[in-house]
Amino acid sequence: MALLLWSQAAFAGTATVYYYTPYKAWSTAYLHHDAGGAWTTVPGASMSAACTGWVTATVTTGTASTFQAVFNDGQNRWDNAATSTGNYSVPTSGTHQVKNGQLLASAGNPCTSTGTNSAEVFYYTRTRGWSAVNLHYAPTGGTWTTPPGVAMNETACTDWVKKTVSLGAATGMKADFNNGSTWDNNNGADYTLGTGRITVKDGVVTANAASPCVALPPDTTAPSVPSGVTATASGTTITVTWNASTDDRGVTGYTLTRTSAGNVTTVFPSGTSYTDSGLTAQTTYSYAVRAFDAASNTSAWSSAASATTGSTPPPPPAGTPLGGDIREDSIYFVMTARFYDGDASNNRGGSMHTKSGNAANNDPMFRGDFKGLIQKLDYIKALGFSAIWITPVVLNRSDYDYHGYHGWDFYRVDPRLESSGASYQDLINAAHTKGLKIIQDVVYNHSSRWGAKGLFSAKVYGVRDTQWSWYYDAPASGFVYDGLTVEPTSGKSYYNGDLWSTSEPAGNTCRNWGVPTSSTSQEGYRIYNCQWPNPTSGMFPASLFHQCWIGNWEGEDSRSCWIHEDLADFNTENATVQAFLIDVHNRFIDRGVDGFRVDTAVHIPRVTWNRRFLPAAHAYAESKFGAKGRDFFMFGEVGSFVNDKWNRGSPNHSAQFFTWKERRTYSSDDVAAALEQYNYEQTQGTANQPTSTNAFLQGNAWHAPDSSQFSGMSVIDMRMHMNFGEASNAFWNGKDSDDSYNDATYNVVYVDSHDYGPNKSSTRYAGGTDAWAENMSLMWTFRGIPTLYYGSEIEFQAGKPIDCGPTCALATTGRAYYGANLEGSVTASDFGVVGSASGAVATTLSKPLVKHVQRLNQLRRRIPALQKGQYSTDGISGSMAFKRRFTDAAKGVDSFVLVTVSGGATFSGIPNGTYKDAITGDVRTVTGGSLTATVSGKGNLRVYVLDLPGNAAPGKIGVDGPYLKP
Repeated sequence: MALLLWSQAAFAGTATVYYYTPYKAWSTAYLHHDAGGAWTTVPGASMSAACTGWVTATVTTGTASTFQAVFNDGQNRWDNAATSTGNYSVPTSGTHQVKNGQLLASAGNPCTSTGTNSAEVFYYTRTRGWSAVNLHYAPTGGTWTTPPGVAMNETACTDWVKKTVSLGAATGMKADFNNGSTWDNNNGADYTLGTGRITVKDGVVTANAASPCVALPPDTTAPSVPSGVTATASGTTITVTWNASTDDRGVTGYTLTRTSAGNVTTVFPSGTSYTDSGLTAQTTYSYAVRAFDAASNTSAWSSAASATTGSTPPPPPAGTPLGGDIREDSIYFVMTARFYDGDASNNRGGSMHTKSGNAANNDPMFRGDFKGLIQKLDYIKALGFSAIWITPVVLNRSDYDYHGYHGWDFYRVDPRLESSGASYQDLINAAHTKGLKIIQDVVYNHSSRWGAKGLFSAKVYGVRDTQWSWYYDAPASGFVYDGLTVEPTSGKSYYNGDLWSTSEPAGNTCRNWGVPTSSTSQEGYRIYNCQWPNPTSGMFPASLFHQCWIGNWEGEDSRSCWIHEDLADFNTENATVQAFLIDVHNRFIDRGVDGFRVDTAVHIPRVTWNRRFLPAAHAYAESKFGAKGRDFFMFGEVGSFVNDKWNRGSPNHSAQFFTWKERRTYSSDDVAAALEQYNYEQTQGTANQPTSTNAFLQGNAWHAPDSSQFSGMSVIDMRMHMNFGEASNAFWNGKDSDDSYNDATYNVVYVDSHDYGPNKSSTRYAGGTDAWAENMSLMWTFRGIPTLYYGSEIEFQAGKPIDCGPTCALATTGRAYYGANLEGSVTASDFGVVGSASGAVATTLSKPLVKHVQRLNQLRRRIPALQKGQYSTDGISGSMAFKRRFTDAAKGVDSFVLVTVSGGATFSGIPNGTYKDAITGDVRTVTGGSLTATVSGKGNLRVYVLDLPGNAAPGKIGVDGPYLKP
């Protein structure tokens, strides 16, 4: 007996186990094991605190090489390894770690620094289709490996490769990945990785990650009950807040119920607060919250919190347009979702958040909003602009829809742009209060890929099989997509469970419903007929949507076929479609917007514009607002991306064509009329198009323009836009085209935009600061309405691709978020004048082009001839030099000015009199009809204004800056 006891003691040993508690969010942990030959009594041995995030226990072991172990929190919540036995198999000697579902045998004490750190890096290969991966890295403070780096050749699992890297004393590293030829370098920023286990999947880095090669056990643990629920009323709005719940795998979201007078309403807030607006006055509402996780485990309901609403606040008054001649304004073009983030609660990343790289940059596509724009109206005014063109605001629906051009519900403003106290109407009213007009970007040509709610919504085949269940969400009864609200089952704000049907829906017209095609998706999944919106499959009714793809962009089909699968092309010749589009756009006019920028105008026949949409909008605005309504301004995007006067010889596809009324009568049927008009004008050709002198002086005299043949639509000056690589090219090309517009003084002029740079460049203009200054000097003094795309005042994202969809992160494009440049406070004491500024926005306002555009706006606002004047180059020598005049006898206005840009000029045959230069204050007395202006420096100007009775020349305007100076 004594010998037996001696043998057991001789073979007994100890093992020390450390357990990582953040994995399950436990505050205490127990080790339940069979190290002594039999299982411990549940819950097992209590583990002691070791260091932050770690607990430990030392157990006596027997003669076997391993023992079985599981962990729990003492409250029947368990961590069993994802193995066939459901237990961790732990060596019977040494010091081991159990972290994030994986045993790290003989890993040592995690609380003791050994001076040697390591990183276990997992990389996901399926998305890229790489068969081999290299890790190229540099420890913090160290040097990079030799390209391509080290092979990630350690055993991992399907779709994952792995490499363990020794970092020495470094606590992290910079890293890139490649397959020997193609690189993933986090869009040029490099990845920043720490120590421990790290996963990199589709651009997203997860630190302290669970092994992707170990399946987690089923999640049966519910989140904790939300605590600290409070409800606070302000008027007829109640704000509910609560403390975040905890969960062993992570809380997915919350369900909130509102109870009043026995009526229960359920919503799904996206964070730990909810703003309930539009409630009944003097009414008590009670709120309760519960949490849920990705496995649909739900907590119990929280304690209820109640609040009573106050009196009903008056709604924002419907806006009234400011009125006035739009040529008196300069326009600042804002992509609202990318400008300034006033309310983070309405930020949304969408289905492409990770794939695009936006997730890695914490940069959701919907980031800026109306609240942010309202907060920065003074910035725009301080630049000197008096009109703001904003991207479309209707509720969008596609995989990447932050820009606004994929309209789904044309009757609803996208909730991802609105906030409490910062509605669309609030924006219009706030802008008008500051003297700023709102030009609303609108789309008559197309809807989203799914159609237009209220007109026709497409139903697609969306089988939720093993390949497609990740994409097609299970239908949720009663849930209505709004782009903002998170659907609780899928956890998505971009939910699509209402769009698909495995069974053929009633009334389906799509051919070969659900039949597999020979095509596969990017992921290699089989694509079925009727799975994606398509004009040729019969999915969309021919009465409401066109049935073809554009084949010839300068052909008739460009006006009657789809541009892209995301842009379902309205049959604009159909009376039902026309009534729908007229009605939805009248509602914008009702709100008091000052004009429309019309997207893709060239893709609707001119006769349809002239018969239906233009007269409807103008008549409605005038009937609603009288004289101010008569000033309602519409300008179209007619994409003529050539350097010639006419778009490849086709009048039907040239910008100036759309400024004219029809010159003959066509069939009363709109479909027939559109084709008749197209064929007639193509036959007539460019030589027989109407011409105009409305932009030109007669000698030195202004003359009343003839607007009798004006269509009602002005246009973006596409030819100048295409030639703004050099200001002199834009100037001469603009002049060459001006007789073919009805009135070129109404042309909207810009260098680049959200679509293209000069010469159809796919990058934001990068000609340099001096070239930008010269372009601006020309735009602000030559005929037309100067327009600047947000950020160009600091050369924001110069040279970056303007748009690459979800194939690259927005932060790397011309549509990057601008808000970092606007942080701080700013007030404008006048147009082009900063009252006060602090923080980053003060730095922005100190930039050289900002100073330049401020003074240009001051000049233009003070000199009517620079706003509305006709022009001439007769009798003038100089590279970019011209004279302009505007006369309004009824208002006693007569303004005559001589301008030369970047170089000297001599003006002959001009009226005698006293001229004062608005740049230097120089005074010249002309007696012989000639004035020579001397100027040097790219972007510098001389602007000599003639003193006339009742119209004194202003003299020097503004202060000298980096470009406008003596």
